[in-house]
Amino acid sequence: MARGGGRRTAVAMAALGSLLAGTALSACGGPSGNGGDSRAGESPGEAGRSSASADPTRIPGVGDRLQTRIPGDSRQVVAVYGDGSDSADSTVVLYTKQGSAWHRDRSWAGHNGTKGWTTDHHENDKRSPVGVFTLSDAGGVLPDPAPGTGLPYSRSASFAAPRWWAKPYWHDFDYVIAIDYNRVKGTPPNDPTRPEGASKGGSIWLHMDHGSGTSACVSLPKPAMEYLLRTLDPDQHPVVVMGDRAHLKA
Repeated sequence: MARGGGRRTAVAMAALGSLLAGTALSACGGPSGNGGDSRAGESPGEAGRSSASADPTRIPGVGDRLQTRIPGDSRQVVAVYGDGSDSADSTVVLYTKQGSAWHRDRSWAGHNGTKGWTTDHHENDKRSPVGVFTLSDAGGVLPDPAPGTGLPYSRSASFAAPRWWAKPYWHDFDYVIAIDYNRVKGTPPNDPTRPEGASKGGSIWLHMDHGSGTSACVSLPKPAMEYLLRTLDPDQHPVVVMGDRAHLKA
């Protein structure tokens, strides 16, 4: 990658091998036991929409607690609006900053942890962590859809979901964007290092959607992942703001 450090390639990833894949996949993805996908609440076109009286210098639907955690130099925010604290359904909105004002770019229906959200995430709790996290690294089974631009991208077969998983989950990790929760920035998304310890979980990603809840990640349709990989720019310091609506507004 031209912006610094160079792009990681499949050759670099090969050294990590199946150890990385096994560790990462146990944390994110795989059959969740959630039998269906029922949409509720606002549509993607309504979620997070600012009203005429809304402050354009703030991300809609996000209260002071999380708003103040958005870095001052960030000009791209992926906001994940969970339908409820125990819901696996969410809406994902990309906001970009022009001058001092945030503008809504695109939105998509998505999913989060099967059991909803938590402010104290632990391994295998099936809940997505609430918070503001930087987005630094990407990867997946498929080639980078935006070669030479965007986040550093690590392509490797080690991302592939095991074929003993149900078929709808096989392509979950064709594209992955690492959420910087309990991980080391500047490493492939499936690097197993957990700075806060294994009990706090890890490998929390934006990845491809299979139609229902995840182990803790946020999942999106393939066109959404491709768009984010082409659009997110390290020079714009992208972050994700994620949680159920009540926690986001706090």
